[in-house]
Amino acid sequence: MNVKNNYRKTRLAMLLAGLCSGGVWAAEEALLDSGDTMVVQATAEQELKQQPGVSIITAEDIAKDPPVNDLSDIIRKMPGVNLTGNSASGSRGNNRQIDIRGMGPENTLVLIDGVPVTSRNSVRYSWRGERDSRGDTNWVPPEMVERIEVIRGPAAARYGSGAAGGVVNIITKRPTNDWHGSLSLYTNQPENDKEGATRRANFNLSGPLAGDALTMRLYGNINKTDADAYDINTQQNGSYAAGREGVRNKDINALLSWKLTPTQIFDFEYGYSRQGNIYAGDTQYSNGNLSPNGLVEQLYGQETNRLYRQNYGITHNGIWDWGQSKVGFYYEKTNNTRLKEGSTGRVEGMINDTAYDTSRLEDYRSTAEVNVPLFLLFDQTITLGAEWERQELNDPASMTATAASGVDIGGVSGDPSSRSTKNSANTSAVYFEDNIEATESTYIIPGLRFDYHNQFGGNWSPSLNVSQGLGDLFKLKAGIARAYKAPNLYQSSEGYLLATRGNGCPNTIESGSCYLLGNDDLKPEISVNKEIGLEFAWEGYDAGVTWFRNDYKNKIVSGTDIIGYASNGYNILRWENGGKAVVEGLEANLTVPIIRDTLSWRTNGTYMIKSESKKTGNPLSIIPEYTVNTMLDWQVTDKLSANTTWTMYGRQKPRQYAEIRNETGSMSNKEIGAYSIVGVGVNYQLTKNLRANTGISNLFDKQIYRENEGASTYNEPGRAYYAGVTMSF
Repeated sequence: MNVKNNYRKTRLAMLLAGLCSGGVWAAEEALLDSGDTMVVQATAEQELKQQPGVSIITAEDIAKDPPVNDLSDIIRKMPGVNLTGNSASGSRGNNRQIDIRGMGPENTLVLIDGVPVTSRNSVRYSWRGERDSRGDTNWVPPEMVERIEVIRGPAAARYGSGAAGGVVNIITKRPTNDWHGSLSLYTNQPENDKEGATRRANFNLSGPLAGDALTMRLYGNINKTDADAYDINTQQNGSYAAGREGVRNKDINALLSWKLTPTQIFDFEYGYSRQGNIYAGDTQYSNGNLSPNGLVEQLYGQETNRLYRQNYGITHNGIWDWGQSKVGFYYEKTNNTRLKEGSTGRVEGMINDTAYDTSRLEDYRSTAEVNVPLFLLFDQTITLGAEWERQELNDPASMTATAASGVDIGGVSGDPSSRSTKNSANTSAVYFEDNIEATESTYIIPGLRFDYHNQFGGNWSPSLNVSQGLGDLFKLKAGIARAYKAPNLYQSSEGYLLATRGNGCPNTIESGSCYLLGNDDLKPEISVNKEIGLEFAWEGYDAGVTWFRNDYKNKIVSGTDIIGYASNGYNILRWENGGKAVVEGLEANLTVPIIRDTLSWRTNGTYMIKSESKKTGNPLSIIPEYTVNTMLDWQVTDKLSANTTWTMYGRQKPRQYAEIRNETGSMSNKEIGAYSIVGVGVNYQLTKNLRANTGISNLFDKQIYRENEGASTYNEPGRAYYAGVTMSF
């Protein structure tokens, strides 16, 4: 038999099957025409998803334990993942985002169907590294998710800038070859009437328009979560810190898939989403009287900011005799409309007017990739790819909010009309990967990526991942990669001027007020990520433990060194590459099939050994010392299933070292003690086309009330009751 020729034919068949099903093909055994069985080699990207720092959330997982409002509610239950506010100081603490391995939300890259989502980058970046944003995990309704890939550590480096912490890839459901549709209704009702309730409705329709050659998918979504009561925290602890904002979402998305030939497929996609907040009275501080002209009381319950996102995409997937290709062109536009905010000192980010301003972020992206299976000493699949991206930001409100007319600031005019409201950046990249099957149980995955930024130059990102079988039951897996993050458009913009009259200056500057300027001479942030894990698998039992360490350097922070003096005597600072930091921890997982196909127990845990800036000792983000997620899943009958979830959080310690003047001598030592959240749920297939689910979250009503002191920066909602129904055909 011709092994190489049959290998190629088998590879082609598997690629085609994977492409037509809309999913990612996996390495598996395939039967050749001759009756012989041979292993099909996966691409490097697919093999990387078998590394220890990768978790997969399926549509079935989401149906059993539906997120209340945002996919982050379920993503947070993966190992190495937590939710944190936008800063260690607690500002906007209830706007919690995905934080992977303690690297902070800004180092988590969110993808939808493999394409980066950039909408949160349209939100102003503050002096302390905060964004008043919920992140980018709420653009797809839960019912339309096929699976979510949570990629941590070295495996994430292949995705380029912003993935130093990890990647969340949200994969949506593909069009089908026959007509299907569904209508889903969901509600979440808190027991505490001071907490916001949720109502969600969405539909989807999928099927052929012209036989199997042209298929379509259409979905729409409406979701509303009310804001917490204005005084939810006041009554508990006397704090004026606001509760959780509400949200109001509307989404519509259409996808056409055209099978030009059985091996040549074009996808055309258009989506429109609107996300609005429902103001809960946040002033960023514990004293509610800071808001000017009583705006907090006036605006409570209203929308004070909203994002409008449009995305267009065209993708071609091709299967050839020599392998597979993928080429895509994508456009994303986000309009960020919000009430005017202060930009200086203690009122930075605080609403100060009832007039709206709009910032616009446009993202142009093109990608190309080929995967070529071959036999060269070993079976292997080589991947070659290229990417190009252009981001354009126009933010008049943020770029001109700080007015210092007549003042010269190191050659920059303080007059807002003299500063540009625009900034842009071009990046391009090429990358190489190879999945080498050195032996039947040894896989080696070298990779090399080169990114070029038109302002900040080139960056190399090498990586090496290996997997070694140790007998039939154990596998040893390890990886190391150099990840990076380019400066954002606010940090690099000369027109983005911030100021403080003194208290917000670094505590290393003894007197005087400060200006903070953009810096076009920054270096990218760099993280060298390492992990090594041992896995065990036997007859449904799975267990593993992974050690990880990220050595972080060149983190971009507001500067602490005076670079000059403005004509009015203010100290001039600028965004700078700060010192080094280290994040280190352990992740573990365990699956036990108590009764095969009926009752199973799944658990994962994360323990943070270290998270600190080497300059100050402060953590990169405030997350629990440990997190344990456990789930008991019981398939009672063919139609009835039940589950119990239990999440345990270790204590959360605040920053211990003052960084700005008004913190000196007044740092809070308030911790959040260890606590647990228990939930129960039931799913029942009433008929072939009707499914219902119901449950209780936070069964024992453990609540945390935000104080904005120390680590107490967020509200943990209490007991709530949820119910959902899905009608399908």
